[in-house]
Amino acid sequence: MRRLSFLFAALLLLALPTPAAEPSGKPTLALVGGRVIDGYEGKPIEDGVVLIAGERIVAVGTRTEVPVPPGTPTIDARGMSVLPGLADMHVHLMILGHGDYEHWDRTYRPRFAAEIMPAAARQLLESGVTFARDLGAPLEDILLVKRRIEKGEIPGPRLFVSGPFLQHAPYNDYEKEFRWGVTGAADARAKVRKVVDAGVDLIKLIDQDQMTDEEVRAIVETAHAAGRPVVAHGHREDEIRVGLKHGVDCFEHTGLATEPAYPDDILAALRKRNQGLAWCPTVEGLFLSAYTADVFPGRLDDPRWQANLAPDLVKDIRESLRNITGLPYFQLVRRRLPTLAAKFKQLRDTGVTLLVGTDSGIPGNFHTDSTWRELATWVDLGMTPMQAIAGATRWPAVWLKREKDLGTLAPGRFADVIAVKGDVLTHIDLLQRVDVVIKNGVRVR
Repeated sequence: MRRLSFLFAALLLLALPTPAAEPSGKPTLALVGGRVIDGYEGKPIEDGVVLIAGERIVAVGTRTEVPVPPGTPTIDARGMSVLPGLADMHVHLMILGHGDYEHWDRTYRPRFAAEIMPAAARQLLESGVTFARDLGAPLEDILLVKRRIEKGEIPGPRLFVSGPFLQHAPYNDYEKEFRWGVTGAADARAKVRKVVDAGVDLIKLIDQDQMTDEEVRAIVETAHAAGRPVVAHGHREDEIRVGLKHGVDCFEHTGLATEPAYPDDILAALRKRNQGLAWCPTVEGLFLSAYTADVFPGRLDDPRWQANLAPDLVKDIRESLRNITGLPYFQLVRRRLPTLAAKFKQLRDTGVTLLVGTDSGIPGNFHTDSTWRELATWVDLGMTPMQAIAGATRWPAVWLKREKDLGTLAPGRFADVIAVKGDVLTHIDLLQRVDVVIKNGVRVR
């Protein structure tokens, strides 16, 4: 009987989960003395330490809990907020804020991979964005830039890319390289397989309300069979309905329609799927156009977005934005702005996971200031700063299934850390000037 008891106890111990092994190694960097916001939405760690060894975090805690070995290089973070590197879950590296897409694409297409995309990537990283989804670009170009960043050849955030949009048909001939039309279910499956085989991380679907059910089903099923999630535009109500019907994983934007609210059938479907669905509202770019025109046009002269850009690009971009609210892209913005707060609240109330994304690169929306503005807009629309930060750190990592590597400050995570002077939990807009950016344990700012 005693032997059986010992055997049962041994089996029980084997069945219990074992603690995850913490990374070891000689510390190479420490941030000391700051308020540490770890991304989990809990109470901040005051007088905190983030201890790094190589490319990973080895310890996070108070200064009394985490001793810093003598000789370890340190960053004095006293008076600073220390938090995980930010995510921007909707960017376009191929564009830099120019007001005329056709002119941009026809004029500068040969410069995308070697010049424009690397400049955009660097701007994002230096603004505190350490991982991002690029949702629409020429396939070979964006994969080349992604791999160059991974190899350390150029600075930039960790990229998760879709390559071209998949849609009913390209809008214009000059867009065919990054807007792939789909004709029939077989063609849909073939195009998904092509981008998956090339190395994309996810599939971007738009205008799904203009496609047949068979085409949309083929795209989603083929992507999921290959282990790739599908993001889809949520501008129009029928786009949302079709996407929900076929099981897309994330919607983008907060609606082109000027109706004051989402209809009840869509809200009911969102509540039903809320635990397995994400939404990237991208609201700040809409408010930003009116802000730029009506409040502070001087932001168009900010030297930060012009950094590392050739003079001809800077001049052309600036000239294209002289009448920002008169651009065709913003034709309906004035009418849409009053609807955004209610729609944002509706999305929050359904329980879907909201992800910070900006549509960075659209007219007037520069990679240098889009991400912090989206967080600030979320706070203006009712979220707490802590919730907004989680939408730009932890929840993007969870959606990407990379929460063991990214999005929080904890032992074992990649050492992607930012720090800013002041209290971002009271003044979220302090993120507009990030003082410290660390990626992979190396300080890049």
